[in-house]
Amino acid sequence: MNELLIGYTRVSTNEQDLTAQQNALERLGVKPGLIYTDHGLTGTNPARPGLREALAACRSGDTLVVAKLDRLVRSLRDAKDIIDELTAKEVKLSIGGAVHDPNDPVGRLFFNVIAMVAEFLVRSDSRPNTRRHGGLSSNGTKTSAKGSVVQSWLFGNVVRQVLDASHSFDSKQINCSTLA
Repeated sequence: MNELLIGYTRVSTNEQDLTAQQNALERLGVKPGLIYTDHGLTGTNPARPGLREALAACRSGDTLVVAKLDRLVRSLRDAKDIIDELTAKEVKLSIGGAVHDPNDPVGRLFFNVIAMVAEFLVRSDSRPNTRRHGGLSSNGTKTSAKGSVVQSWLFGNVVRQVLDASHSFDSKQINCSTLA
């Protein structure tokens, strides 16, 4: 059976361009005809037809490819649903070229940690900030981008640490009786 790379891209507004994400997926080996898109839909919108089509196209052994995690999931519940579907179908997930298998204990741990961080960032980003309101909060006072910088730093460091740990971790060597 031929294993396919199935791509997914998403932008939140109609003014945003998908080209950078599509180019990234093509560089990762996804054929243009296998890239599914959602244009003008936020990640918190449960009705994402492009994502539904991408997941429906995935078969056992395939890999779902996204340029960045935040293009795919924006909440713990969303991540859990997607991971459960990928696991049931025996589909791997590639995030920017790093492939994770949700059927592997380390891959599953990675998905859960990243999902928690993604949900934290979404919830903490739900307050007015400089990117959405042109430097003004909802009451008209100036806001700072410091929160966004801290969030990006936190997310990047958590992802790096989980990835570093997952590459040096052999799940077959765990003795579960020592973990209790």
